[in-house]
Amino acid sequence: MDREMLDTIMARTVAEGTLAGRMGITIVSASASRVVATMPVEGNTQPHGLLHGGASCVLAETIGSLGAFLHAGPGRMVVGIEISATHHRVCGTARSPRWPPSRTGAGRWPPMTSLSRMRLATACVRPG
Repeated sequence: MDREMLDTIMARTVAEGTLAGRMGITIVSASASRVVATMPVEGNTQPHGLLHGGASCVLAETIGSLGAFLHAGPGRMVVGIEISATHHRVCGTARSPRWPPSRTGAGRWPPMTSLSRMRLATACVRPG
């Protein structure tokens, strides 16, 4: 995949009007072997002011879907069909783990971390 096509796909992933765009997710880098993204906590909180658990799932689903799409290659469509997450602590900015977690199909990631690398959540997205 050429750089222009990759830039277009990354831009569409977080475009205005998408959930990832509304959540403030930024794709830092993306390839068929690795996706890194960030998401601010501000604007994505629960009533107690902490990062909303659903926001962690949105971040995981966003990088999972993008990574699966890039890994599958042109002409194929891949979407997440199942997601689960365990929440460990709160932070100011969430950072995604890498993609792909494994080559076996089930997507279990290393933990999402704060920018200071403190564990926030662990997620599993199963692409289908």
